[in-house]
Amino acid sequence: MSAPLMIATPGNERMAAKLGPCLAAEIGHLEFRKFPDGETYLRFATDPAGRRLSLLCTLVDPDSKILPLIFAAATARELGAIEVGLIAPYLAYMRQDRRFNPGEAVTSRLVARLLSEAFDWLVTVDPHLHRYSSLGEIYTIPTCVVHAASSISSWIRTHVENPIIIGPDSESEQWVSEVAKEADAPYTVLEKVRHGDRDVKISVENSDRLPGRTPVLVDDIISSGRTMLEAARLVSREGARPVCVAVHGVFADRSDELLEQAGARVITCNCILHRTNEIDMAEALADAVRAMSR
Repeated sequence: MSAPLMIATPGNERMAAKLGPCLAAEIGHLEFRKFPDGETYLRFATDPAGRRLSLLCTLVDPDSKILPLIFAAATARELGAIEVGLIAPYLAYMRQDRRFNPGEAVTSRLVARLLSEAFDWLVTVDPHLHRYSSLGEIYTIPTCVVHAASSISSWIRTHVENPIIIGPDSESEQWVSEVAKEADAPYTVLEKVRHGDRDVKISVENSDRLPGRTPVLVDDIISSGRTMLEAARLVSREGARPVCVAVHGVFADRSDELLEQAGARVITCNCILHRTNEIDMAEALADAVRAMSR
């Protein structure tokens, strides 16, 4: 049987270069561009016929990526691919998981339906599961969630002296406690009250644990960054430079720069390409892809 074929959409080439050797996969090429009217042109420069194909695309800025992905998956099938999987290190459209106001679209379910119809399987890293217990509640294809906690703990053990792990809210306690246990560090959580997308007020439980330690603020995602920013300012009053660690660095509204201006060191996993990437998820993703594509 031919070696598996992996094709990265634009912007995902660096992760493909790491994943390809782990999977003994050929890195293929997809020609992709926009017509002057904004429509998508794509062409498989590597023939997927008779191959198990995985498309690699982290779904930050998803509206510009999902439709071309669906075109690519459908075209690969037409050209004879025997399997088409999606590796999406960051999976978008997970936050709108209910109808909060009358008439709203529950976009997490709509996107799950689109991707389930297009692909045979999905691999991702720590999606934002709030009111869903698993991706299986909304995706009808096999899915595999890679967890970043161990990789984050390993980075903290190696790079942070005398850390205390701080979670963004009480709901994060189970996840943060796992990171802290593997990092051999104490932990606490923030008390958070959100008044709007960019208006967050917080306090720290067990603040007496902070003196003499390096605060490590850990979250699954930094988007607008307001929670992290308020937390960094709060704990920095104790005199230590905080470290902000996230699985997914979306960094809307230049929140990475704002955090750094507040004195924080910002670290992310390489699920979304960014200069703060220091925690590599390639091997863990490769293990998940091997398990899905058997």
